[in-house]
Amino acid sequence: MLCCLPAHTMLAVSGRNVLQGRGVQVARCMSASAQIPPRKTALYDFHKSHGGKLVDFAGYWLPVQYSDQSIIKSHHYTRECGSIFDVSHMLQTYLKGKDVIDCLESVCTADIKGLKDGSGTLTVFTNSKGGILDDLIVNRVSEQMLYVVSNASRKDTDMAVMSDAVASFKAKGKDVSVEFLSSDDQSLLAIQGPSAVPALQKLCTKNLTSLFFMNSTTDTIAGVENCRITRCGYTGEDGAEISIPSTKASLIANALLDEKIGNLKLAGLGARDSLRMEAGLCLYGNDIDESTTPVEAGLLWLVAKRRRSEGNFPGLDVIMNQIRNGVTRRRVGFKMSSGSAPARQHVEVYDNEQHKIGEITSGCPSPCLQANIAMGYIQEVSKKVGTEVSLKVRDKFYHSQVVKMPFVQTNYYQAPK
Repeated sequence: MLCCLPAHTMLAVSGRNVLQGRGVQVARCMSASAQIPPRKTALYDFHKSHGGKLVDFAGYWLPVQYSDQSIIKSHHYTRECGSIFDVSHMLQTYLKGKDVIDCLESVCTADIKGLKDGSGTLTVFTNSKGGILDDLIVNRVSEQMLYVVSNASRKDTDMAVMSDAVASFKAKGKDVSVEFLSSDDQSLLAIQGPSAVPALQKLCTKNLTSLFFMNSTTDTIAGVENCRITRCGYTGEDGAEISIPSTKASLIANALLDEKIGNLKLAGLGARDSLRMEAGLCLYGNDIDESTTPVEAGLLWLVAKRRRSEGNFPGLDVIMNQIRNGVTRRRVGFKMSSGSAPARQHVEVYDNEQHKIGEITSGCPSPCLQANIAMGYIQEVSKKVGTEVSLKVRDKFYHSQVVKMPFVQTNYYQAPK
């Protein structure tokens, strides 16, 4: 992601470009080769016509913000009303066949067998050391069909993981196949905020009141058939991701913007990053990576209980050893004292001003809390909420405290208990 602000400093961080300025920090994931131009989503011209400031993110031209709102105003608007995000750069995949559930469970930590048809879950692909190759959402459409959405920056890795798993199962005579959807054919919109689903409802034929968080269905939207609606998002608010034919992406985006439908506005990568930070959600490459296990990342809940005893995914032995014997570091949240400078990725954490005990992975000013927040990894013995620490920003120490995440209350549309 990228923060495009009037005044900024560009720094080289882990092979990525980072812009720093007022508000938020977002990293730009460059194309695999500097000579490969960014791709255009189906909404490229739509974004330009609506004042979108486009940047290269994960090899695609995507808006960081729009001319009608600053990033901070867009952030607040999402929390208070609702926003539309173009997330067509993400990888959409369908896996099919009688053995599809066993196949995907061989490479991820989810209990897909335990899901009901039409429901989904967040999970991770792991390597032999228990490290996280990517985080992704798996939707169980039926016993013989899965719909997967994963990160654009990990597209090549994810395609290889799923392709290899399918090939391995096919070699054993199993029934499974994989279909990777191209952004040229299928787009993905995320609508987030309290007004998002009510606006979408006016364009749908189905009643969405029974579509709860992490559930998925297909419906006709604004006259466009076979659109997949998944109630989820990356902001902590109620909302949905809508998979639609790319030829109809502008039509549906314009329909959602229609003032007769609701009060939604367009939002970009800048607001998306600060929103996910307040919600305590990880950004792959910053907060989780191939050297980080779900236990260390505070994501043990992604390793389903059945899979801990019956699992066959890569790195299970490492993860189970950590569950039994503990880890030396853990991802936690930090809230900095008033007057502190924002703590960005790689800022060091100290238990006093002499002993380093951790490092920040993501950080930004929180528009809702009006305070600087961050997340990162800290020694296990110091992870307790309320622990006082110091963050070293540009050779100056600032007081901070370990706090519980999410930083801001989430508003997911949960099924009644």
